[in-house]
Amino acid sequence: MTSPKVLIVDDQELIRTGFRLILTARGIDVVGEAGDGVEAVSAERRLQPDVVLMDIRMPTMDGLEATRRILEHSPRCRVLMLTTFDLDRYVYAALSIGASGFLLKDVTADHLAAAVRLVDTGDALLAPSITRRLVQRFATERAGAGATPAVHRDLTALTPRELEVLTLLGRGLSNTELAAALTLSEATVKTHVARIFAKLSLRDRAQAVVLAYETGLVTPGDT
Repeated sequence: MTSPKVLIVDDQELIRTGFRLILTARGIDVVGEAGDGVEAVSAERRLQPDVVLMDIRMPTMDGLEATRRILEHSPRCRVLMLTTFDLDRYVYAALSIGASGFLLKDVTADHLAAAVRLVDTGDALLAPSITRRLVQRFATERAGAGATPAVHRDLTALTPRELEVLTLLGRGLSNTELAAALTLSEATVKTHVARIFAKLSLRDRAQAVVLAYETGLVTPGDT
């Protein structure tokens, strides 16, 4: 398997250095570093990494705006948000615009490397309990404020079965759990998921979870 190329973005040099050492020691190619969002956007275009580790709170340009610009320019790039807070509204906004997940900065070395490899394969990194609370909290706040959903999609394009699959995706079920719940093979579930993503122009499961909450398919407290 080809090693993913990684760009590390954080305004603290010590964190960048630590992450670089961790990833390099585990066979992952760190192609560059950036100290703020402006540098990150420039470095991404120059270096074309597969995965960007993106801090949220930085001077000059924050991680959210940098993520937006990077994904507009390079839709195939994967962005993992880095945060010291497990319920940060900026992480939620980043998931809405296409980030593939988030990590707390106190992540273990092995978890960091595994997360980079996971999102490089095209999957999303969703820590179920944290992501669930985060989406519930901020999707509910947006709905209460009458905000327009961050992810605009027409669900009428989905078949009844695909709508059912999307609802369960929104509740955080894995493909294995979806297969068991719907009495389907995992291969069939993967086909449904792929069709949902194609019809709704979703990047991955992170956006699917956000969409499920913002459209009301899933509401806080659903299990």
